[in-house]
Amino acid sequence: MADDLRPLASLSLTHVHYDPTDPLSYFCAWLALIPQGLCIVYVTLIWATREVEVALLFAGQLACEALNFVLKRLLKQERPVRMHGKGYGMPSSHAQFVAFFAVSMCLFLLVRHQPPTARARNRNNNHTPLTVAERALGGLLCLLMAASVAWSRIYLNYHTELQVLVGSAAGAVSGFAWFGITEVARRTGWVAWLVDLPPSRWLRVRDLCLEEDLCQAGWEKWDDRRAETLLAKQGKKAL
Repeated sequence: MADDLRPLASLSLTHVHYDPTDPLSYFCAWLALIPQGLCIVYVTLIWATREVEVALLFAGQLACEALNFVLKRLLKQERPVRMHGKGYGMPSSHAQFVAFFAVSMCLFLLVRHQPPTARARNRNNNHTPLTVAERALGGLLCLLMAASVAWSRIYLNYHTELQVLVGSAAGAVSGFAWFGITEVARRTGWVAWLVDLPPSRWLRVRDLCLEEDLCQAGWEKWDDRRAETLLAKQGKKAL
């Protein structure tokens, strides 16, 4: 093995160039990893919750990435001169990715997500869904995250301002378009049909997050079980 002089390749999936003397550049390098982190979040949520809404959102995210792949090869605009990355720069894939995610999350939180009313909450014990203000704050944080990632691509000299703007616009338009497509699919029964397919039932696919908060729903089950345990203990002490 010591005599093996074959050149080695680099897996550059998370390879980010930055200025080590600039703390802000270092911070931007971490921002560049957010799309990869979001992909891990998608896969984790799909596996853990089996929610069809999350799977549909991830499918739209992948379609947005495919669109970016096509656009780059149609426009064929080079990256800035002082750039070590590979491939074309127009439009920015990072900006397009996070713009799609941010717009999709805003539309879900403020339009599609319909938590139960006060009367329904009283019937459902201790269910306390997110308020409109909390959901708006969540959407705002997503937009700020997307803006930060897009700006970091310019700061790190991976893209020009125009490339980032076009990427953000493409991601936003894709987010609105995918929301419209999935809304039609829901209203026409295609999503319900998909959830009822035998493979979907075998995989325990569900469609609950339109009305319930995933963390809250899981916590409620735990809190109810905890309350039952406490009542059982009190009953034993009374005896």
